Amino acid sequence: MTSLPNRPLKVVVKIGTSSITGTDGEVDTLAIDKLCTEVVNARRGGHQVVIVTSGAVTAGVQVLGIPRPADVRTLQAVSAVGQVELMRVFRELLDRYGVVMGQALLAPLDFMVRQQYLHARSTIERLLEMGVVPIINENDAIADDEFRFGDNDRLAALVANLIDADLLLLLTDAPGLLTADPRRNPDASLIEEVFEIDRELEEVAGGASEKGSGGMSSKLAAAKMARWSGVRAVIAGASRPGVVADAIEGRPGVGTVVQPRDRKLQARKLWIAFAVHSEGRIVVDAGARLALTGGARSLLPAGVKDVIGEFASDAAVEIADEAGDVFGKGIVRASAVLLRSVMGLRTDALPDGLVHETVHRDDLVVLVDH
Repeated sequence: MTSLPNRPLKVVVKIGTSSITGTDGEVDTLAIDKLCTEVVNARRGGHQVVIVTSGAVTAGVQVLGIPRPADVRTLQAVSAVGQVELMRVFRELLDRYGVVMGQALLAPLDFMVRQQYLHARSTIERLLEMGVVPIINENDAIADDEFRFGDNDRLAALVANLIDADLLLLLTDAPGLLTADPRRNPDASLIEEVFEIDRELEEVAGGASEKGSGGMSSKLAAAKMARWSGVRAVIAGASRPGVVADAIEGRPGVGTVVQPRDRKLQARKLWIAFAVHSEGRIVVDAGARLALTGGARSLLPAGVKDVIGEFASDAAVEIADEAGDVFGKGIVRASAVLLRSVMGLRTDALPDGLVHETVHRDDLVVLVDH
């Protein structure tokens, strides 16, 4: 196992709806109390801790005494009610230890626009300096359904990147990532350490959680984001006694540890790579792949062999080679229709006024995991 830094750590702890919801569908105050106690103990050890929590809708349903709604508009309204209740529970439990909490609601633009990114980071860092526990969630009540994080696992990974965290701890209702679904295979065992997240491992992670929007697949996706941010990630059981301390100390068996890469992606490229939905795919020739993976190069129309899907300019697209291997992702500067009309053309043969770069190097992420 990779050696850990011998100093106080900056930690992001994410807990999901399934871990703070009881069998009756109500918010489990005891589960939140356990988390708060462990966070306080970590702070006493000198560590700085940020909490990312789900559960606003569940709390809102509980307060309003209604069934969980199905339509987006009502879900957002319910989350506005539940967010207040959820923060009340956290505030009262942390207050017993004399610890103050502060709430921060983040939106996707806080990670895409440089100035907003710096403001968000500055605020969270100042809260930590003041001895406050920041509790973060997406602003669900007004989030645009077409432009949001998707789940709080990804949000937590982006927050870990934002504050340059040492550890992302993803708490769930499973002990970690298992070799198989234990409901179907009683011999399933814990995968304790991961150095590379490939397609086979993603298939093992399976589908979404019944109670929340995430599940093990989104935990692994978030861990992959953390890995590309240079942050150690741990997927572990929320009910495990001392799980926060065990993850910080790197104790064997705490859960599934995903080790970080040496090189880090900047926040905007992390967003492009993992948080923006791909609208299509651009297939490139061998020369273009070599150029893109070999250094900071833009994708030009000359290297494009095929355009799959229909998309507008400024959409996110996958970049694949002719064998179908997706090795990158980027924000395209031309629509699918326009790109088809110029693909394969050298720069000097392009129509006047057309942007020369299909995907500019500043908007391109090469996802070769080595």
